[in-house]
Amino acid sequence: MILKYFYDEKLAQASYMVGCGSSAMIIDPARDITPYIQVAQSTGLSIKYIAETHIHADFVSGARELAFATGAQIVLSKMGGDDWQYSYDDDNIMLVEDGDNWMIGNVKVEVLHTPGHTPEHISFVITDTAVTDEPVGVFTGDFLFAGDVGRPDLLETAANIANTAEAGARQQFQNVQRFKQLPDYLHIWFGHGAGSACGKSLGAVPSTTLGYEKLVNPAFQIDDEDEFVAWILDGQPETPRYFARMKQVNKEGPELLLKIGQAQHILHHPDGIVPQDALFIDTRSPEMYASKHLPGTINIPIEASGFATYVGWYVDYEQPTFFIAYQGDVQTVLYTLYSIGVDHIAGYFTPEILKHESVSIPQISPQDAHDRGYHILDVRSSNEYTEGHIPNAQHIPMGYVQERANEIPDNEPVVVQCGGGTRSQVVISVLNNMGFQNLINLSGGISQWKRDGLPIETDEDE
Repeated sequence: MILKYFYDEKLAQASYMVGCGSSAMIIDPARDITPYIQVAQSTGLSIKYIAETHIHADFVSGARELAFATGAQIVLSKMGGDDWQYSYDDDNIMLVEDGDNWMIGNVKVEVLHTPGHTPEHISFVITDTAVTDEPVGVFTGDFLFAGDVGRPDLLETAANIANTAEAGARQQFQNVQRFKQLPDYLHIWFGHGAGSACGKSLGAVPSTTLGYEKLVNPAFQIDDEDEFVAWILDGQPETPRYFARMKQVNKEGPELLLKIGQAQHILHHPDGIVPQDALFIDTRSPEMYASKHLPGTINIPIEASGFATYVGWYVDYEQPTFFIAYQGDVQTVLYTLYSIGVDHIAGYFTPEILKHESVSIPQISPQDAHDRGYHILDVRSSNEYTEGHIPNAQHIPMGYVQERANEIPDNEPVVVQCGGGTRSQVVISVLNNMGFQNLINLSGGISQWKRDGLPIETDEDE
């Protein structure tokens, strides 16, 4: 048995190859299929199956793309009821349900229906029959993570299907009870790591065992169902706006990108003007953007681990997207935009365009902001804010600043603050495009504020 692990840092998303003999199966592929094809070629394996654990909300699935390139069969769940099933019209699809199984060489793959994160969610139990009849591990998708379980509210908060969060939470409880009865030695291969919005406290390790999760995962410590439901629904992160789009795209089947990542042209506008409704992203570092940038652009650094999620908060899928990037970063930017379905990329610019009119973003140290008593706008997540924030800081998570902009003072200086100074600058660039002028970035964010020994309070202190 061969097992290969693939990880996308921008999405905190894991996918896998399991193979035996000359055949392989890919589980939960990303939209950039190049790594799977390269590994298959280097190991002499032929990709026969491409399996999905569920309809993803945070990235565009690469299943159709990979099937088109390899001729492999796509394995999808037929669970979930009439209201939430895949609606692909491809001919090479195998629909599976709880208890179904098939072979990849000597490796047996068995389906477990593990609803809760989504109604159709399935897991794959893997047995290397050349060694034993007992399973070696489970690909759990977004059901079970290291230190957490998948959030059950996305069908309600992303797909707008009312009254599904509690039902999903109770299904997750039943999944956990079912897994409590399985052997401790089982490897658990999950779909996301730390930084994903598909759970609230995901671990950063690449794999775990069921026995370890039974020992340390909070989900396995709660025996009362109502208590479990209250725990899992409390404190989930804000649902990124683009999740709704991803759910629909992956349910219906993503468009094929036959030339993924290949820029067709570079747009050169002598005056630096792009269509008014376009999203124009400057992907350079926060420091470079702060010192000099084009009016009308927003700063989402490609170096930021949350690049895809940040773009997903602000992108309009019906309008074109442009970006500024150094030539060496162009492919990475394109792949990441494609990964969340931003396919209408009208072109890109290299930083030479900055020879045109440019502006800067003022910075302020935590000590100066404190001494001057400036209004503080905290754009971190609700969980981060609850754990500790600057006294009297106004809190609006970064994804909601556009719709709540009327709550932000426009007649006095406002210091925008996040954890380290990147998200706050993203927000400043967004608000500047809406006409705000008195915005200052808190250099180093709340991390530097704490290092400087300035006051912090929690919700319990208020």
